[in-house]
Amino acid sequence: MTTASIIEIAAGAALMVGAVVLYRRRGAEGESRTGSQSAVLLLIIGLIMLIHGSGLLEYRDAGL
Repeated sequence: MTTASIIEIAAGAALMVGAVVLYRRRGAEGESRTGSQSAVLLLIIGLIMLIHGSGLLEYRDAGL
């Protein structure tokens, strides 16, 4: 695992933690607790960064 992939995994994990914090944040008094669209986008981007950093998106020749 290279340093760049470790940094990418750490950044993806940080984005996912930030998304959870943003999603769980309380609204103003009397507002219903609904999720944030920004939190969902951060969660998706963080997940893609984790998948890419772990090397799952690399091309592997089937050798046919």
